[in-house]
Amino acid sequence: MAVLRNQVTSATKKLDFNPLTFLSTIGKGRNMLSFRKKETIFTQGNATDGLFFIQQGKVQLSVVSESGKEAILGILNEGDFFGEGGLAGQSVRMSSAIALTSCILLHVEKAAMTRAMAEHPKLSALFVKYLLKRNVRYQDDLVDQLFNSSEKRLARVLLLMAHFGKEGISEMSVPRLSQETLAEMVGTTRSRVSFFMNRFRKLGFINYDVGDNLRVRSSLLNIVLHDHDHGDDGEVVGSSAQSQSSHSNHVPESEPPTERGHLPDKDRAKRPPLSRATRRRK
Repeated sequence: MAVLRNQVTSATKKLDFNPLTFLSTIGKGRNMLSFRKKETIFTQGNATDGLFFIQQGKVQLSVVSESGKEAILGILNEGDFFGEGGLAGQSVRMSSAIALTSCILLHVEKAAMTRAMAEHPKLSALFVKYLLKRNVRYQDDLVDQLFNSSEKRLARVLLLMAHFGKEGISEMSVPRLSQETLAEMVGTTRSRVSFFMNRFRKLGFINYDVGDNLRVRSSLLNIVLHDHDHGDDGEVVGSSAQSQSSHSNHVPESEPPTERGHLPDKDRAKRPPLSRATRRRK
């Protein structure tokens, strides 16, 4: 009777299990950690010691080449996992993570996460769903790089950072990144990023006047969705001659791509390979 009662209790606990509660509370193998803005969470080449779940804040993932050049892999937001490579057998971190803003993170040890997913299908389903969504995002990134202009790629990066997609939200604030960082994320030159950011601002799609943050408006989707609003020189068709003259005063005519989706290789920011030391550890 006691054994049956224990089995019923265990089954009830599994049914009542809430994966979001698991990912927002401390427990065996789970610790809540705070990081200040620009503080390093882990560094490329460090030993893996579990994964992280973002409670509050934004995290930047980057990778460094043998020559010391850094490339930004992505900006993560609340509700995102990162550092889960150890679950797939990686013994060292393949990237670095820095708190882009003040952050509160849940750190889950590998053994604790593996055990919880085995015991609770709801948690396993949530984690797999997240990985699938991220895989789709990576596929979209590849298509974006292959077929879209640098202007559209920049607009998409800003919209993704702002987490647009929820109905009723017309404007979001995001941390203001340097133009060099945006150029690496987009795969273009800093001068092109400067040209398009100036255009977005003049068209009312973004606003710089908020301290260290950048306000992104949902109307920026117009750049991503419309294919027939640009001339051969990259200017918006229908904009006033005064506006076009204003743009040309800031950036030479050669800066905007003359043909969307066909930037010369020499003008693209490169994704550097991992260092030899990191490859050997892998």
